[in-house]
Amino acid sequence: MGIMSSSAVAPVATGDATEAPEDKPAGVRPRVWREILLIALCYTAYSFVRNLVPTTHTAALRLGGRILNLEHLLHIGFELPLNHLFVRVHWIGVVANYYYSTLHFIVTPAILAWLYVRHQDRYVFYRRLIFATTVLALVGFYLLPLAPPRMLPGYVDTVLVWHTHGLYASGASPVGSVSNQYAAMPSLHTGWALWCAIAVSDVIRRPWAKILPFLYPLATVLVILGTANHYFLDAVGGAVTLGCGYLAARGVRLVIPRLGPVARVFSTE
Repeated sequence: MGIMSSSAVAPVATGDATEAPEDKPAGVRPRVWREILLIALCYTAYSFVRNLVPTTHTAALRLGGRILNLEHLLHIGFELPLNHLFVRVHWIGVVANYYYSTLHFIVTPAILAWLYVRHQDRYVFYRRLIFATTVLALVGFYLLPLAPPRMLPGYVDTVLVWHTHGLYASGASPVGSVSNQYAAMPSLHTGWALWCAIAVSDVIRRPWAKILPFLYPLATVLVILGTANHYFLDAVGGAVTLGCGYLAARGVRLVIPRLGPVARVFSTE
């Protein structure tokens, strides 16, 4: 009786064999020196481009007035009562001033570093997301130079009232003299705070606790309005910009395998 030999059937490839995966597997960190260099370069470019925003004072004030008129029409003009509250209550105004000038630059990089160390599988995407959001915000800064509420009649600069350190003090602050004060739309304070909340919520396992990180962007919105540094629509713009940044980050993730050497900038190797 003859023995029938069965020939092995080779599997048929269904896709491009040379296509790289979107991201490295969990547990593989990007090289730290590359991340530091990339972040430093991006922040330098951000600071440079941000200060290229046209500084036409009259046009920026006019646009601010139009923003307020639109908010009143929509019944979302929350800035003035909050601003007066921050001026009347000393401790609220002082805490808000320091909150505005510090946490924006502490919490965001701290969470980015935390993702890098503890959640490598999520780090690369969230790094792309915040970079994309920031780039889109720069476009908004350039196209829509906007005077903040504290420059308009009826509003009070809380930094000048309480004599605290602040990023911008209506031209009186040394920082304000070298930083463009019309880069207000969209609010990156809001966009970055929402990014922080989403990133932290993404890794929290208990459903009831996932909402807690969103107290941070909520507090941030109250602070930017109460200190008269932003309009409510600036905050809305920050959230919309983050959403657009998400779409951009997802798009980058899909096209990276086809970028060749350029992909190394975004890869986790």
